[in-house]
Amino acid sequence: MNPRAHIIIQGRWLTPELIDGAAALAGAAGIERRGTQLVHLTGLTAMPGGGCRSRLQGICDKARADIAFVACPRPLEHYRLAVMDMDSTLITIECIDEIADLQSLKPEVSAITAAAMRGELDYPESLRRRVALLRGLKVEALEQVYAERLRLSPGAEIMLADFSRAGLRTLLVSGGFTFFTDRLQQRLGLDDARANTLGIEDGKLTGAVIGEIVDAGVKRRELLAACARLGVDPAAAIAIGDGANDLAMMDAAGVSIAYHAKPVVRARATHAISHNGLDAVPPLFGCAP
Repeated sequence: MNPRAHIIIQGRWLTPELIDGAAALAGAAGIERRGTQLVHLTGLTAMPGGGCRSRLQGICDKARADIAFVACPRPLEHYRLAVMDMDSTLITIECIDEIADLQSLKPEVSAITAAAMRGELDYPESLRRRVALLRGLKVEALEQVYAERLRLSPGAEIMLADFSRAGLRTLLVSGGFTFFTDRLQQRLGLDDARANTLGIEDGKLTGAVIGEIVDAGVKRRELLAACARLGVDPAAAIAIGDGANDLAMMDAAGVSIAYHAKPVVRARATHAISHNGLDAVPPLFGCAP
């Protein structure tokens, strides 16, 4: 028995029936409520596995709650680096889809985006195909997307504030575009950012991506390089993403978090947040909600 192992359930509607049922199924001896939307199930004789874990997941999904199985809990201060994807992770939109919408091309571009995020298409090729469709679009359209459509994911600023208090460096690494990551880095006080550069001539998009495309391999490389600069093992990194092109960097980190992610990503992540906002990340490491 690991006396520190526990299960975390987070959600807006944590009914007594949900909590008691999950505790009984998990064989938890203790129930610790941390506010109205967070519960720790403690006193586990063993961490649930197999069918039991699947049933617990099903119970929580039905109640629109997230469940995390924490076998070896460590505080947020144990970690040194947080690496995040941008589109549909730190922010609510896929920027390229919204850019395409201004040219009435959103259905075509969104279909390619979705296939790439599911891992059905090579990411660099999918990006080139999507960007090529944007040729001739005025740069002002990017400003319009940033000002009118880009929104932070719920809880993003709370999560980043907790990261800062715990002393973590923050890295935004995206298969999207520097036009957006540069602005978010400045706005949110992120330490570093890496993304793709759009070709621009005479105030219009050329339909090309300049330089190396930030794909799954580059995302992993950026995480490892950031760890090297800090002089820490990748086990001291937390990675957060939603798509197949995030898996390589998530696999390299000590803890990976799938945020409203595709099934292939949820299946491989340490934890999955599918019903809450990004403010559900710090409680996984013991931070008060």
